Amino acid sequence: MKLILLKSFAAAVFGAILFMPVVVSAQEDPTKGMSAEEIENVFRPRARQLLYVTLPGTLEYPGYLTGLGIVVLDVNNDYSFVKRIPAIEVPASMSPEQVAGVAASPTTNMIYLGYRGRLAAYDLATDKLAWVQTYDGKCCERPEVTKDGKTIVVGSDLQDYWYVVDAKTGKLKGTIKAPNSMLAHNLNLSPDGKLAFMSPNGPVLAVGDIKTMKLVKEIRFSDNVRPFVVNKDASKIYANLNNLLGFEIADVESGKITKRIEITTFPWKEANANEVIPHGCPSHGIALVDDDKEVWIVDGINDFVHIFDNTQDTPVLINSIKTGKGPAWITIGLDEKHAYISTGDVIDTKSYKVVGQLKDEYGRVMRSEKLLDMSFRDGKLRRVASQFGNGQVLTSGE
Repeated sequence: MKLILLKSFAAAVFGAILFMPVVVSAQEDPTKGMSAEEIENVFRPRARQLLYVTLPGTLEYPGYLTGLGIVVLDVNNDYSFVKRIPAIEVPASMSPEQVAGVAASPTTNMIYLGYRGRLAAYDLATDKLAWVQTYDGKCCERPEVTKDGKTIVVGSDLQDYWYVVDAKTGKLKGTIKAPNSMLAHNLNLSPDGKLAFMSPNGPVLAVGDIKTMKLVKEIRFSDNVRPFVVNKDASKIYANLNNLLGFEIADVESGKITKRIEITTFPWKEANANEVIPHGCPSHGIALVDDDKEVWIVDGINDFVHIFDNTQDTPVLINSIKTGKGPAWITIGLDEKHAYISTGDVIDTKSYKVVGQLKDEYGRVMRSEKLLDMSFRDGKLRRVASQFGNGQVLTSGE
C-alpha cells in the first residue's frame, strides 16, 4: 500500500514539473556596450599589438645567438611568438650585419632597419623588403621618423653628418653636417618633427633643423654622450655619459648643463675601471616614463634598472629593479605600460615588477637594443613607440 502511494505521489510531482511553464532567465548580452568595430573584432580579430624585435640587435652578444631577422611577438598574448621575418641574406661564413637602429612610419606602413652599411625598408603589409639604400657607403646608425611619417633622419656610420631621407622611396634629400660631432651614433627627434638631436660618441651634441638641414646649436657635455632622450616639449636632454653611473640634464634653449646626477648607493667606479661592462659605459640606457615624471636608467655593472623621481628640481632615486646580466638599453612601449630591457626582461612601469621575457620560437631569450612596440588594424600600422625611451608615439592620421 505504501509503495502504491509513493508511486502515485511521484507521478503527480513529475506531471506538475512536466507541464510547469518554463521560465528562461535572461542572460546579459556579452556585446552590450561594445561598438560595431569591437563586436566585429571579437569574431575576427583585426586589431593587434605586436613587438618587432630585430636581430642581431646588440654588439654585446654573438650575432647568431638567436638567429637573424625580425622576430614578431604578440604583446597581448604574453609575448607569444608570431613569426620571424627574414632579413637581408648573409652567408654563413660571414658575420651578420648588426642592426644599428629601427624605426617605423604609419604613413608609409614600413619598418626601417639601419645596418652598418645600408638602410632597409620592409613593407608591413607583406613583410617583404621594399627597398635598400647604401647612399655614399657610410650609412647607417639609428634611423628616426618625423611626426608626419614622411621623412627619415639617420646617422652616418661614425662620420660627422646625418642623412635626411624620403621615407617612401629611400631617396636622399640631403645631409645635416655637424663637424664638431664626429663619430655619429645616436639620434632623437623633437616631438614636432622639426629638430634633430644628433649625438656622436663624443662630448658635443648637435641640434639640426630638419627642413633646412642646417646646424642650429651645439651642446657640450662633460664626457662622451651615450644614449639620451628628450622630454615631451624638447626643452631638456637627459643623457648617459661615459664614466658615469647616472646622467646629465641639459637645457636646450641655453645649451647649458643644469644637473649632473650620480648614483652613490651602488658600487661602480672600481668595477668601471677593472671589468668589462656593456658598451664600456656604466649606464648605457635611459628613458622618461609617466609623462616625464620619472627617469629610468640601466646599470650595466650591478645589473639593475634605477628609477628617479623627476618631479623635483633635482631627480631623486626612488627604486631599483634587478634585471638579467648586463642591461644596456631601455625601450618604452605604447602607452608607457611596459619597459623593454635589452636583457629580454619586460618590466611593468606601474608595479616596477619584471612580468615577462622576450623569447624566440625556440624559447631562447632575445637580447636586443633595437625593437618597436606597434599597433595595427587590418594590417595597417596605426601607432608606434620610439626605439628610444622618450614616451613619444607616432600615430596614423587616418
